[in-house]
Amino acid sequence: MTCLKSKNRFVLRLNPSLFSQSFLGYSSHLKMLKAKILLIGPSECGKTVLANFLSDTVETIGTDYSPTQGVRILEFESQNLGSGSKDSACEVELWDCAGDFKFEACWPALMKDSNGVVIVFNPDIPSHLKEVETWYSTFISSQSLLPAQCLLIAHHKPGSGADTSHPQLASQLNKLPLIHSNLEEEAEEVRHEFQRYLGNVAQTLSETREREEMSIIA
Repeated sequence: MTCLKSKNRFVLRLNPSLFSQSFLGYSSHLKMLKAKILLIGPSECGKTVLANFLSDTVETIGTDYSPTQGVRILEFESQNLGSGSKDSACEVELWDCAGDFKFEACWPALMKDSNGVVIVFNPDIPSHLKEVETWYSTFISSQSLLPAQCLLIAHHKPGSGADTSHPQLASQLNKLPLIHSNLEEEAEEVRHEFQRYLGNVAQTLSETREREEMSIIA
């Protein structure tokens, strides 16, 4: 490897033999992982409240319900994920997607290059339990996402009295991890579980990247 200086520019000439597994493994982790996570689910299930909390976004929201129009994209950096990945931090794009089916034509664009899906629903509303199946088949099954890339959040609204029993969901949903969300009483527990989920996504991304690098040098 030689380094030439010319007109204030450094030109690096690399010997191809230097592209060893160790070099690529080291260089790949100099760049922080980036994850695009879709937050989906029925209308009025609490997605926006959760998105604001998980991303530490502060918004002035009135007492009246204001449905998301299309999508909101919240960006933040998540540290100390605690996964088995060598990467302990990740840049996250959290896409707070509208729950209204009138935006269905936009769903393919939302799914493009997504790395994970979180389905939020209110377990106290029977129609939500059925609707979750549609969100699963459209956003998870169609993309062949791994269970580690998915999360179900049974979100309990203030004053509803959280029932932490496992909701009656379709059999195909039982293989996905599920947490209960009660921001009045267990806010930090919800944040911890979401961090664990991000760690799983980061691990999947890291393993995918390493396989791609190995295929280059193979």
